[in-house]
Amino acid sequence: MAAPIWLWAFSVALTLVPSVFGNSEGDALYTLRKSLTDPDNILQSWDPNLVNPCTWFHITCNQNNRVTRVDLGNSNLSGHLVPELGKLEHLQYLELYKNNIQGTIPTELGNLKSLISLDLYNNNISGTIPPSLGKLKSLVFLRLNDNKLTGPIPRELAGISSLKVVDVSNNDLCGTIPTSGPFEHIPLNNFEKNPRLEGPELLGLASYDTNCS
Repeated sequence: MAAPIWLWAFSVALTLVPSVFGNSEGDALYTLRKSLTDPDNILQSWDPNLVNPCTWFHITCNQNNRVTRVDLGNSNLSGHLVPELGKLEHLQYLELYKNNIQGTIPTELGNLKSLISLDLYNNNISGTIPPSLGKLKSLVFLRLNDNKLTGPIPRELAGISSLKVVDVSNNDLCGTIPTSGPFEHIPLNNFEKNPRLEGPELLGLASYDTNCS
């Protein structure tokens, strides 16, 4: 009789603990959900009782049930981003554009080594662009325009050889516009409407954080 009782107790315990909490990606996304205000119930399917988040709307997974896309652009969301997003190590696309997201860009987004596209444009995000984003060696698209970002453009971004599109226009950035690495081919209008931003940078002749004090 001991074995059946033990199995019964174990099965009861499983029903009491939401299974997504054994899934770090589900945990991370559910933490994001709790940090956001969602008047249109876009995130209604984000149920923490599911085994993994691959059945949630606006989430795409690969064949190994690892999250590769978060598509929440133009979804009438407000609130802030969470450091736990940095745990989505297979994430390729983080699409949160055209919402009302506030707060800062978490430094932990620099842990998203598979990220191809980071689209946070048209929000109310403030603070600086984290230098940790320079660790995103697969990044192709970085669109942070139309926010309230301050500080210089991190020179760490110039080390991302895959970077093709950078748009930081319409913020309050300062310093100079980089000209090395991928920035050699980024059009100047992708930096406009930053009243304190100067450039393009003359290498070796000026500090890149000019006007940032």
